[in-house]
Formats: sequence, structure tokens, C-alpha cells
Amino acid sequence: MAFADSYRMSVHAVILDADGRVLQLKQTYGNFSWGLPGGAVDPGETVVQTLERECLEELGVSVDLGPLTGIYYHKAFNSHVMIFRCQIPKGSTIVLSTEHSEHRYFSLDELSVVQKRRVDDCVKYDGRLMTAAF
Repeated sequence: MAFADSYRMSVHAVILDADGRVLQLKQTYGNFSWGLPGGAVDPGETVVQTLERECLEELGVSVDLGPLTGIYYHKAFNSHVMIFRCQIPKGSTIVLSTEHSEHRYFSLDELSVVQKRRVDDCVKYDGRLMTAAF
């Protein structure tokens, strides 16, 4: 990669409920897909600052950040995605921003191949950073 080239970087949270299902948000833009909370790193932000900001914006909740469990490259977007294990503090209520129309918890079997791999890696995290390219 040359100095003047650019690519995207984003961070996302894997948040599980008591039954081990993962929180997904439905977009109100683009193809209206479901995805993990999080988003693009803005210039001058650290990845932790980005995830804290994105979760607060999208969920209306300050999440408890856990470990960075994986870094994945997505060829279609020329993007690296970092996945963190997170928790919503007990007693918190999700209040979605206008970027998302609904939220729900999905079982691993309901996820796309890419999401399933990233979430499964996160759930099985043993201290080793996982990585893959899609």
C-alpha cells in the first residue's frame, strides 16, 4: 500500500444477552441490513473512543468495553474491522438513534457467514487476537 492510498477502518461491539445471542441493529439507510453496533473511525480518534462514541450514539448507552478479540479485512470495502467484546450495564435501556429502526438479539445460526465468524471468534476468545480476510 502506497503512502497516499487510503482504506477504511471501523470498530464494532459484540454484545450478548443472557442466552448468548448477539445484539444486531437494523439500518435505516443503504440496504437496510442488520449489523453490530459500531462504525467508522474518525480522524483523530482512537478505536476505543470511536467504539464508545458509536455505541452511545446508536444505543443511547455507554457500554462496558472488554477485550479486542479480532481484526478482519473486508476486500469489498477495502476496510479493516476491529471487534470488541462489550456489555450493556445492567438496568440500561437501549434507545436507538435515527440510523437504526430496530434492534434484536440473534442466535449464531441466524447470522451471515462473515458475522458468524467474527461473533464466534469473539465468544470463544481465549486471549489470542483472531484475524481473517473476507
